[in-house]
Amino acid sequence: MKKAIAIGVASLAAVGLLAGFASKWEHRDPQRAQEFMSKRIDRLLDQINATPEQRAKINEIKDQLMQQGTALRQAHRDLKKELITQWQSPQVDAAKIHAMVDQRVEEFRARAQQAADAMVQLHDVLTPEQRAQVQQELSKHHGRHAEE
Repeated sequence: MKKAIAIGVASLAAVGLLAGFASKWEHRDPQRAQEFMSKRIDRLLDQINATPEQRAKINEIKDQLMQQGTALRQAHRDLKKELITQWQSPQVDAAKIHAMVDQRVEEFRARAQQAADAMVQLHDVLTPEQRAQVQQELSKHHGRHAEE
């Protein structure tokens, strides 16, 4: 059971790690973020000797996460604009602000669920040996960034 939990956590961390790499760049240039993410994933897939079928599925997962992240960031920008508009108005619409915040919370919740689904998919695509290799790479990465 502990091993299954560790594998699940490692897979979720892998998805999160990949999403984190992309989000670092995406707010500046979505195309650059996509290229950065693709290169990182390709290197990792080379390291674990992924099959063409695995590569296709993992790249599909990556593309879905990137699209969802882009939509979420646009919604965040829209919210900020509306909050500024509300601030500048003579009368703030409190109900509207609360509704917008509730909507954002639900969008984040949905994104977290999508990331969890991606973790499950990623886990199912990789062999136990490949998952162990991914875990090693995650451990190396987290070791370098433990103090950040």
